[in-house]
This record gives sequence, structure tokens and C-alpha cells, in this order.
Amino acid sequence: MTPKIQTAKRASPERRAEHRVRVRYRAPFALRCGALLIDYILLALILTFSIMVARLMGGGARMAGGTAEKIGILITLVVAVLDLGVLAGLTGKTVGKWTTGLRIDRIHGGPPGIGWALLRHFVGYPASFVPLGVGFLVAAVNPTGRALHDFIANTVVVRENAAPIVAPARKTRPQRAQM
Repeated sequence: MTPKIQTAKRASPERRAEHRVRVRYRAPFALRCGALLIDYILLALILTFSIMVARLMGGGARMAGGTAEKIGILITLVVAVLDLGVLAGLTGKTVGKWTTGLRIDRIHGGPPGIGWALLRHFVGYPASFVPLGVGFLVAAVNPTGRALHDFIANTVVVRENAAPIVAPARKTRPQRAQM
């Protein structure tokens, strides 16, 4: 008689599924562009409407010294800091990222924090834009999906609720009778 050979036990399906849940899914480049566009459209709308309201409050005539424009720019800067800095730092989402289902994470997980979000948006974005936008295009070719501003702030943009890709269950074959 030959001794029975013991095979290594496979990990339970629950354990494998648990491992897959922790995997972060990088955000597609097109969704990142869409989120950025939504954020900038929001800021442009706020600038436009705040200037219009400031002019209406000033009696309809042009305010002296461009005061309406100054008020509009000030309101837009406050909203930009709140959206791109505070909101992104505390939750990992700007309005555009929330709309597109994306989230900003630190490299090791968790929201970036207000300081890192301010660095990412107000230093990293201009640095990404200056060399003809090449800093943004890095995200399209980088396997981790990180752009220049992500490298500056040690962040990564991921999909918020991406379902893990799970392989279909194997069909079990009927056991043959052993002789």
C-alpha cells in the first residue's frame, strides 16, 4: 500500500473575499478629468453669480474700482479653499470627486488631511499644469494612476465603491469511487 499524500488546504472563500475587498481600484483618467472639470465649472459659476449679485446690490451701476469683481473673487477663493482644501482633506472628496464616485487617499490609506489637500490642489495642480499639462498626463500612463500632484502630496485617487472582481466559483466534479 502506498501512503496517502496530503495536499495543502486552500484558503476559505470568506478569507479570499476579505482580502479582495481591501484592494484599492485606481480611478480611470477620464473620470479624474471629469471630476476636475466639475470642480472648475462650479468655481466659475460661483464667480459669475457672486459678481452679478454684488453688482445688483450696488444699485445696478458699475461699482467703483471693480469692487464687484473683488467681492466675486474673494467669495470664489473661499469656496475653492473649502472645496479643494477642507472638504478634500477631511473626506477625501471634492464636489467633483463626489459626483464621479472618486476619492483621494493617502498612499497608506485614509483621507489626506487638510494640509496635504491644500498642497495637492494649490501647489501640485499648478505644477502639473505648467509643463503644458504633462503633469496631468502622467496619470494616464502611470500604472498606479498617479499624476504629478499626487506624487507631490503622496496621494492616490481611487474609485469609491468599486466592487471587487471575483472569479466565478469552480464547479465541483463528482468524485470517482476509489477501489
